[in-house]
Amino acid sequence: MNWKLLAIPVSVIPFLIIAATFNVSFENLLAIGILPFIGASIAMAGKLFTQGLKFNYLVKKFLGPVDVNWRTISVRIGSEFVTSTTPSFVGGELVRIMWLGKKGVPIGKASWVTIIEIVTEVLVSGVFAIVAAVISFVYGAYAIGITILAISIPITGLWSTLFFLSSKRTFQIPGWAARIATRVGKERSLKYIDKTNLWMKEICDMSRQTLHTKEIKKAFTVSIIISIFTWSLYGLSFMIIANGAGYVIDFFHSLMATMASIAVGNLPITIGGSGLTEFSIWAYLGHLNNLTFEAAKNSLQWNIVIGWRIATYHVGLVISWLFLMKVVYPSIKKAKTV
Repeated sequence: MNWKLLAIPVSVIPFLIIAATFNVSFENLLAIGILPFIGASIAMAGKLFTQGLKFNYLVKKFLGPVDVNWRTISVRIGSEFVTSTTPSFVGGELVRIMWLGKKGVPIGKASWVTIIEIVTEVLVSGVFAIVAAVISFVYGAYAIGITILAISIPITGLWSTLFFLSSKRTFQIPGWAARIATRVGKERSLKYIDKTNLWMKEICDMSRQTLHTKEIKKAFTVSIIISIFTWSLYGLSFMIIANGAGYVIDFFHSLMATMASIAVGNLPITIGGSGLTEFSIWAYLGHLNNLTFEAAKNSLQWNIVIGWRIATYHVGLVISWLFLMKVVYPSIKKAKTV
């Protein structure tokens, strides 16, 4: 876990590059104002909390009272630190699965519930990103629009397809991959292959048992609604920062801009989308306002982008790290000793 703390100083590097390239001073950042910064930070905290509420709802719906509500919500918030410090925003789901496993939940069932959470979140963000891409096409910003579509469509399609196909077939490690692995690692590889196949079978069995029931349809709908509210808070955070700094933007375009940045940030290039997120939201809004490169370079937009990124990403890291260290790790450690 100590190496993940490096994500914080590493994520500051894009800020330094941006500041040097676009002449952004510390005074420019302070000009945003403390109240807009606090407002954006509160919106980000609300996003984390609603993600926790959705995880708690799904756990109670399909697994029963695994733990008290506040702890289940806290686990979801804490796992976001891992998500935010890895490329493509992955890893947090493993923390949640591990925690559920320590609570006595079979890994297959724990994974299935976590997958529902991920799929609904990816579906909503993917649809928002596609709408943002369409808007960019309308404004003639073809490059950023194509980039958003090229990233969001495969990710959204892959997660959705695998999830819904899991009720129709049982996924297993391909035979050719298993043969190669057993030749390299022999008994140990065979052991892990068997465990992985069993894990995937449990997920597919759970899908077959529930995907065609009224219960899952209701849970899926509720999860989608919560995800819409979650991402809306994320869009709201940018609107608060931007309007506070004098850059007038309405909620809809703020939401589209943040969803475009999330889509591009999914590229597995940097930790937590650092650099990619900042540049994509700047490029998206710059094109929508028909700014040339030189005009955008000298605008206040970069100050707003950096201030927003600190209020959402870095404040989010601090909040999630506190929950991870104070709730998640002690719970897993305690479970190991029982």
